[in-house]
Amino acid sequence: MDSLYLLIPIALVIFAIAIRLLFWAITSGQYDNLETEAHRILFDEDEEPAERQEDQSKRD
Repeated sequence: MDSLYLLIPIALVIFAIAIRLLFWAITSGQYDNLETEAHRILFDEDEEPAERQEDQSKRD
């Protein structure tokens, strides 16, 4: 029972820090554009740089 007197305030402090970090992330714009990153992985460009394409065409 004595340990609860220590653990509950520690848990409340950690909870307050987590809430503060969440509000900081929201106000700093971390969650402004969630769609772009989600689409970027779906439409990955598999194009090679022009130098590699030229080197491969010379070899053929």
